[in-house]
Amino acid sequence: MSRLLEKMNPQQQQGIQTVDGPVLLLAGAGSGKTRVITHRIAYLIEERGVSPDAILAVTFTNKAAKEMAERVDKIIGHSSLAKPTLSTFHSFCVRVLRRDIEALQVGGKGLTRTFAIYDETDQQAVVKSALKRLGIDDKSLKPRVALGRISWAKNHMIDPQEYFLASTNPLEEKIAHIFEIYKKELNKANALDFDDLLLETVRLLKSSGETRARYNRRYQYVMIDEYQDTNKPQYELMKLLAGDHKNICVVGDEDQSIYSWRGADIKNILDFEKDFPAVQTIRLEQNYRSTQMILEGASAVVAQNTQRKGKNLWTAREGGSLIGLYEAPDGENEALFIADRIKKYLREAGQTETEEPARCAVLYRTNSQSRLVEEALRRYQIAYHMVGGFSFYDRAEVKDILSYMKLVQNPHDSVALGRSVNSPPRGIGKTTMETLERMALTTGMSTWDAIARAIEEKLLPARALQALSGFKRLIEDARAMLGPGFAEKLAEDVEAETADDEEDVSFGFSVEAEPVETGADAAADTSFDTSFNFGFDFGPSEEISTLAAENSVDSDAAHNIGSVSFNPFAPVVLKESAASASAAARRAVANEEKELAAQEPERPAFRKAGDAATLPELIKFLNERSGYIRALEDEATPESFSRIENLKELANAAQDAQERGETLHEFLDHAALVSDADSYSAEAKVTLMTLHAAKGLEFPLVFLAGMEEGLFPHSRTFTDPTGLEEERRLCYVGMTRAMDTLVMTRARYRRRYGSDMPEASVASRFLEEVPGRLVEDLGSPAAQPQFSSSYSTPYPQRGRFGQKPGYEEGDRHYSYEDEDQSGERKAAAAPGRQMAGQQSPAKSLDNVAAFFASRGGAPGAKFARPKLDIPAATGKTGLGKGSRVRHPKYGEGIVFQREGDGDDAKITVQFQQHGVKKLVEKFAQLERL
Repeated sequence: MSRLLEKMNPQQQQGIQTVDGPVLLLAGAGSGKTRVITHRIAYLIEERGVSPDAILAVTFTNKAAKEMAERVDKIIGHSSLAKPTLSTFHSFCVRVLRRDIEALQVGGKGLTRTFAIYDETDQQAVVKSALKRLGIDDKSLKPRVALGRISWAKNHMIDPQEYFLASTNPLEEKIAHIFEIYKKELNKANALDFDDLLLETVRLLKSSGETRARYNRRYQYVMIDEYQDTNKPQYELMKLLAGDHKNICVVGDEDQSIYSWRGADIKNILDFEKDFPAVQTIRLEQNYRSTQMILEGASAVVAQNTQRKGKNLWTAREGGSLIGLYEAPDGENEALFIADRIKKYLREAGQTETEEPARCAVLYRTNSQSRLVEEALRRYQIAYHMVGGFSFYDRAEVKDILSYMKLVQNPHDSVALGRSVNSPPRGIGKTTMETLERMALTTGMSTWDAIARAIEEKLLPARALQALSGFKRLIEDARAMLGPGFAEKLAEDVEAETADDEEDVSFGFSVEAEPVETGADAAADTSFDTSFNFGFDFGPSEEISTLAAENSVDSDAAHNIGSVSFNPFAPVVLKESAASASAAARRAVANEEKELAAQEPERPAFRKAGDAATLPELIKFLNERSGYIRALEDEATPESFSRIENLKELANAAQDAQERGETLHEFLDHAALVSDADSYSAEAKVTLMTLHAAKGLEFPLVFLAGMEEGLFPHSRTFTDPTGLEEERRLCYVGMTRAMDTLVMTRARYRRRYGSDMPEASVASRFLEEVPGRLVEDLGSPAAQPQFSSSYSTPYPQRGRFGQKPGYEEGDRHYSYEDEDQSGERKAAAAPGRQMAGQQSPAKSLDNVAAFFASRGGAPGAKFARPKLDIPAATGKTGLGKGSRVRHPKYGEGIVFQREGDGDDAKITVQFQQHGVKKLVEKFAQLERL
């Protein structure tokens, strides 16, 4: 037997030796496909005598291509000066075009070999020029949005004329004209963008038979890695390179096709047999990564899909730990549970010697989910590393809104003012800011005071003054929200802005009328559809604000952030856009009055009209009044939707801070401290990342967090069967990242944007698809999870909280020890609430109705939170282990540990609905039952 076949299983040996004709290698997760590809290349060279430079292997990333080249070089050594071509699609296309692009010239006209490759900055400059030529305001149609549409068209091989013919409204027609100008300008400049590299290579090989024949003779054996991720141009390129010999081998896994949002078409791998009827299909089904329990669970989930060829993954690593399931009462508890388990895992790993280093990963569906996990890990002093993104408080959109909040707290903060004054763009350009800074420098006043003086003395052009006046009123209104009578202040500003609104001025976004649509009007609406079926994360939310001044019309410099692809013709429901800042203020006042009028006199209100606004209300006000969220919605890219979710999560963080009794400056201090770059370590043993970023990686311990309907699977896929199947494949990818232990978690209640109270969640359907015999309940603190009847057997338990024998109850707490309980709201205990240990249906509609009815309202009504009533510290209570107590927020519970005496005494309580909490006794407000 050849040395290249040693230590290979039969299917791997077959994949290596089958080199003639079309071959489809269906490589399951962890089946060693890279090893097969590299040994296959070596086999062609050593055993079949193929010249190395007659072999072409193409993959998607430079890292993968480099790793493949290093492995091949290590296997074959330096036996030949010639090397196989191992590269990415784009690198290969550049090589081809640099040599042969002039074959596309007609009459000596066309692109030359010295063509330039335009990056994102160059592309935006061309689009801005096209917008100006067409007389289109680049605030109403952002260059990045137009580029996204153009990229989508190119990835589907649609030219400007076809795009125009398929357009259904005026905005799409404008995009088509921009596309046409963009294409002509690139040709005039002898330039190509990244999409063109693929398209022009395909056009070259199709139109020049001589060139195609030369490459077919050169590359006798072609291999394509990650074939399930190819788009239409890459698929066409593959067929052209196959030539007459058809010695093409594609390697992929249809169950790991998770990138449709960037143009990948799963049909390419599903229909490979139709394109090459003589194909030999080889399934690599032995998994070398995960245990049998994990593989069976993941396979059961993905088996629910219809778009698949099917594989039966197996492993020699029989048995293993059951798949852990933890059902937390809320998102904070879920994060603290994860941090606690990681702490124990790292401690135990440090006490034992193993070949595999201690590593674990927390995977989540969207970047916004990282906040709670980050804060929990910091509390446990666990170093971690973020992959594919910045820490939550370091994300550009979060820092932008935090800058607004800093300015509300201190309007003389020049750094915060510089960041927020033109985010989103509102017509305050670089020249205006330089003038204000010079004025501040020469007079010794702050920039904020310089703005006031410039407005009063009319020292700037009228347009700049109007923009600065609007920004100044925004900050003043936000500051007024923190004091009494802010609704009246907003009403005054509405009157002040009425005159301004008569002059049509818009800076950060397009201004549209707000007609009240009737059925006929709505049906006739043909404005451009922007609510695409997104819900994916796309790498780092970089510390570059796409809405900041440097990216607005006032600057030619743009940052290189990759464009994304999507379907601009997808039929969706249109969103209403706001007319102006004053309209937002009117709605804020109107909503305030409407909510007050709707409240019953005897019911305590969440906040009276004259009371100061809460932190989450302040953030929601800034999100809406500044136009930040509206600008992101208008951008209508997958990245912008992900950033909107981050802003909504910031409001949730503020709600948590509000319940801890934090003020604005304390919340800002917290955000500043947790965003300290020193907290991160690239060598950390704990990795946080989205599921999309985890593909291709593996960890001994993996947590899948947020397993809830609407979160995972994402709510945007509920009405899209194809999208839902991709979500299921994403779950399969996440589960198969685990080598030894997989833990899946969810929260029974999770805070949503726009609500001050956590909302009940429903367990993800993916949990229902895991066979019950494979799942172990890790001890949910609330009632036992009640999922679908598809679970054939209850989950085996390991005692309370899933502890091992000898586990001390006092060792486990998933709450903030030092939170100030004196700031919690005071509410009457719900009648009929059961004690810990009693069974209660987790999702009974009757119980939900009783829950709200007990708070003074009727089912279906809008319930308000009582006004905060902060009592004085009560001192000693004499509570001991086993005492039954009631807390104004957490309800009834049982004390099972007491630490210390006097003012420093702390007690640990098990609450039925909120799990374990450790409280400072003198502030705990506990009532003995």
